[in-house]
Amino acid sequence: MRAFIKSWIPQCLWILRSPSRTFHGNNRLLISQIISHYESINQGKKELPEYFNFASDVLDEWARLEKNGRKPTNPAFWWVSDEGEEVKWSFEELGSLSRKAANVLSEACGLQRGDRVVAVLPRVPEWWLLNVACMRAGIVLIPGTSQLTAKDISYRLQASKAKCIVTNDTLAPAVESVLPGSQFLKSKLIVGQGSRAGWLNLKELLAVASADHICVKTRSQDPMLVYFTSGTTGFPKMVLHSHSSYGIGFATTGRCWLNLTPSDVMWNTSDTGWAKSAYGSVFSPWICGSCVFVHNMPQFKPEVIAEVAICANMKGMKIKPGSLGKAVPPYDVQIVDDHGAVVPTGEEGTIAVRVQPTRPFCLFSEYLDNPEKTAATVRGDFYVTGDRGVMDEEGYVWFVGRADDIINSAGYRIGPFEVESALVEHPAVSEVAVVSSPDPVRGEVVKAFIVLAPAFVSHDPEKLIHELQQHVKKVTAPYKYPRKVEFVQDLPKTVTGKIQRNVLRSKEWAKV
Repeated sequence: MRAFIKSWIPQCLWILRSPSRTFHGNNRLLISQIISHYESINQGKKELPEYFNFASDVLDEWARLEKNGRKPTNPAFWWVSDEGEEVKWSFEELGSLSRKAANVLSEACGLQRGDRVVAVLPRVPEWWLLNVACMRAGIVLIPGTSQLTAKDISYRLQASKAKCIVTNDTLAPAVESVLPGSQFLKSKLIVGQGSRAGWLNLKELLAVASADHICVKTRSQDPMLVYFTSGTTGFPKMVLHSHSSYGIGFATTGRCWLNLTPSDVMWNTSDTGWAKSAYGSVFSPWICGSCVFVHNMPQFKPEVIAEVAICANMKGMKIKPGSLGKAVPPYDVQIVDDHGAVVPTGEEGTIAVRVQPTRPFCLFSEYLDNPEKTAATVRGDFYVTGDRGVMDEEGYVWFVGRADDIINSAGYRIGPFEVESALVEHPAVSEVAVVSSPDPVRGEVVKAFIVLAPAFVSHDPEKLIHELQQHVKKVTAPYKYPRKVEFVQDLPKTVTGKIQRNVLRSKEWAKV
């Protein structure tokens, strides 16, 4: 059982139900109307507003209701450290602190509307403050996992042209090591105690910042978030999301899938660098007025998770174990063939979302600065997800596997190109191909097939494997290292010389 929990926890969303989920009279009606309003927009029953900002239109509204005693008394945010330290904010306190943080970004860091900020932080309260502060100031936030290496950070700073980076004492040295090549960076903000030469300290600045801040007026389709996503070829791509795509788009997720109310406490264990942290720890719960709970576990501890009362069921829907469930409005999800035509019920194809004649506003906007990649995701009238699946006669979708080579290991999405690029830097590696390999705990893990350079053929294989694994951990994020390594004479290739990862992957999974 523990192995099962460990394999799924990184992507899980837990709902800690309050003893009483009831609130009465006009208060209940008013709160229901607020949530239903955004859900109706998400379902296409109401027009998308021209202007929308999650901080002013949602969070400040909850703060107003809270101040007037018209909302249950749950906090907006509840954080617990490994040592038992607690931080609790009401919506009103979150509003005040985030206004101060917005002033810090604008005044101390010199950032303007539309500028981009890279935030590489673990699960600390400041990460949530920065999310809201960036919304208030119209600044585009670019979250990153705290396992990023100096090379990863350098690439993200250059590709995004970010003018500011926010991180902690642990990662500050890695940032400093790549500063010579970061010509766009104007300011560095550190989260933690004490001072560091050349860095602004967020805690110190918040202590003297004004809480007077007027939220910028953002259009619904203005940029709000950018995520770097792993790809099968090339370096990670920038995926752009608008204010409405997440701010309104996850209203249905919170209301219909998670069945959240202002009386609930929501616990999402996803890393702050992943999109699931945004929609599970920010937008879905807060649009429903729920409390966001965070346990700052530096390392995953199944026994801590297992101690909590938990559930996550689709509201009012028959559950078919093993299926993904049905499409969530406003998405029209279909299974399509290689030409974008919908396949018959029960036939395998690519899971796709209809984008013609109207693209769902809650779908990401584009791959930033990469029109070719954006165009490649469209097949006929559909956006193709890259996942293979089938749909049954009742409209339930069943996941079959990835259409591409992305490796999903214990909830971490890993692009093979990144691992291959790290390995090929080692003198022992002549050629390499990285694929997924089945694993009873993590679902799948990274496996590297390596053709050795002649000078290393006679080396001790076990020592060499360990050396290569340590090399990858140093060059890129540690979670990407190959847990399995196999030395081979050659790699399968097409007639044009392209390595056929699919051949290696099929052999690997055929062993199951």
